[in-house]
Amino acid sequence: MDTLSMTLSALADPTRRAILARLSSGEASVSELAEPFDMSLVAVSKHLKVLEKAGLISKGREAQWRPCRLEPKPLRQVDDWLETYRQFWNDNLDRLEAYAALLQKGGADDSNK
Repeated sequence: MDTLSMTLSALADPTRRAILARLSSGEASVSELAEPFDMSLVAVSKHLKVLEKAGLISKGREAQWRPCRLEPKPLRQVDDWLETYRQFWNDNLDRLEAYAALLQKGGADDSNK
Protein backbone atom coordinates (compact mmCIF):
# COMPACT_ATOMS: atom_id res chain seq x y z
CA MET A 1 0.00 0.00 0.00
CA ASP A 2 1.37 3.44 -0.88
CA THR A 3 2.00 6.13 1.73
CA LEU A 4 -1.02 8.28 0.82
CA SER A 5 -3.35 5.28 1.02
CA MET A 6 -1.95 4.27 4.41
CA THR A 7 -2.39 7.82 5.69
CA LEU A 8 -5.97 8.11 4.45
CA SER A 9 -6.79 4.68 5.87
CA ALA A 10 -5.41 5.69 9.27
CA LEU A 11 -7.37 8.96 9.15
CA ALA A 12 -10.62 7.13 8.35
CA ASP A 13 -11.16 6.28 12.02
CA PRO A 14 -12.58 9.01 14.31
CA THR A 15 -10.63 7.75 17.33
CA ARG A 16 -7.35 8.05 15.44
CA ARG A 17 -8.29 11.54 14.23
CA ALA A 18 -9.05 12.53 17.83
CA ILE A 19 -5.67 11.17 18.93
CA LEU A 20 -3.94 13.22 16.24
CA ALA A 21 -5.90 16.30 17.28
CA ARG A 22 -4.69 15.82 20.85
CA LEU A 23 -1.09 15.34 19.70
CA SER A 24 -1.25 18.55 17.68
CA SER A 25 -1.01 20.38 21.01
CA GLY A 26 2.06 18.43 22.14
CA GLU A 27 3.48 15.07 23.18
CA ALA A 28 1.42 12.70 25.32
CA SER A 29 1.76 9.26 26.85
CA VAL A 30 -0.46 6.36 25.87
CA SER A 31 -2.40 6.65 29.13
CA GLU A 32 -2.93 10.40 28.55
CA LEU A 33 -4.16 9.68 25.03
CA ALA A 34 -6.51 6.97 26.33
CA GLU A 35 -8.19 9.20 28.97
CA PRO A 36 -11.04 10.62 26.86
CA PHE A 37 -11.97 7.26 25.34
CA ASP A 38 -14.11 4.49 26.76
CA MET A 39 -11.68 1.77 25.69
CA SER A 40 -8.79 -0.21 27.10
CA LEU A 41 -5.15 0.79 26.87
CA VAL A 42 -4.69 -2.20 24.58
CA ALA A 43 -7.31 -0.84 22.17
CA VAL A 44 -5.72 2.62 22.21
CA SER A 45 -2.32 1.00 21.62
CA LYS A 46 -3.72 -0.71 18.51
CA HIS A 47 -4.86 2.67 17.18
CA LEU A 48 -1.42 4.09 17.92
CA LYS A 49 0.23 1.24 15.99
CA VAL A 50 -1.88 2.07 12.94
CA LEU A 51 -0.93 5.75 13.23
CA GLU A 52 2.72 4.85 13.71
CA LYS A 53 2.73 2.48 10.72
CA ALA A 54 1.26 5.27 8.59
CA GLY A 55 4.04 7.57 9.79
CA LEU A 56 1.60 9.96 11.46
CA ILE A 57 3.10 9.57 14.93
CA SER A 58 6.37 8.52 16.48
CA LYS A 59 7.13 7.25 19.94
CA GLY A 60 10.08 8.47 21.94
CA ARG A 61 11.79 6.96 24.92
CA GLU A 62 12.51 8.98 28.02
CA ALA A 63 13.22 6.61 30.94
CA GLN A 64 9.89 4.85 31.61
CA TRP A 65 7.88 7.42 29.68
CA ARG A 66 7.27 6.74 25.98
CA PRO A 67 5.80 9.96 24.64
CA CYS A 68 3.92 9.96 21.35
CA ARG A 69 4.33 12.90 19.01
CA LEU A 70 2.67 14.01 15.80
CA GLU A 71 4.65 13.61 12.58
CA PRO A 72 3.31 16.11 10.03
CA LYS A 73 4.93 14.84 6.80
CA PRO A 74 2.15 12.38 5.83
CA LEU A 75 -0.47 15.06 6.49
CA ARG A 76 1.43 17.34 4.11
CA GLN A 77 1.12 14.67 1.42
CA VAL A 78 -2.65 14.55 1.98
CA ASP A 79 -2.81 18.34 1.78
CA ASP A 80 -0.84 18.31 -1.49
CA TRP A 81 -3.18 15.67 -2.92
CA LEU A 82 -6.24 17.68 -1.86
CA GLU A 83 -4.87 20.86 -3.46
CA THR A 84 -5.99 19.63 -6.90
CA TYR A 85 -9.54 19.34 -5.63
CA ARG A 86 -9.38 22.71 -3.88
CA GLN A 87 -8.50 24.27 -7.22
CA PHE A 88 -11.36 22.37 -8.88
CA TRP A 89 -13.88 23.70 -6.34
CA ASN A 90 -12.49 27.23 -6.46
CA ASP A 91 -12.79 27.25 -10.26
CA ASN A 92 -16.36 25.93 -10.07
CA LEU A 93 -17.33 28.46 -7.42
CA ASP A 94 -15.84 31.27 -9.50
CA ARG A 95 -17.93 30.16 -12.50
CA LEU A 96 -21.03 29.91 -10.29
CA GLU A 97 -20.41 33.41 -8.94
CA ALA A 98 -20.00 34.78 -12.48
CA TYR A 99 -23.22 33.04 -13.54
CA ALA A 100 -25.12 34.41 -10.53
CA ALA A 101 -23.86 37.91 -11.32
CA LEU A 102 -25.01 37.49 -14.91
CA LEU A 103 -28.47 36.37 -13.74
CA GLN A 104 -28.70 39.32 -11.35
CA LYS A 105 -27.73 41.73 -14.09
CA GLY A 106 -30.28 40.18 -16.43
CA GLY A 107 -32.92 40.29 -13.69
CA ALA A 108 -32.16 43.95 -12.96
CA ASP A 109 -32.51 44.79 -16.66
CA ASP A 110 -35.90 43.06 -16.81
CA SER A 111 -37.23 45.04 -13.81
CA ASN A 112 -36.30 48.36 -15.48
CA LYS A 113 -38.49 47.64 -18.52
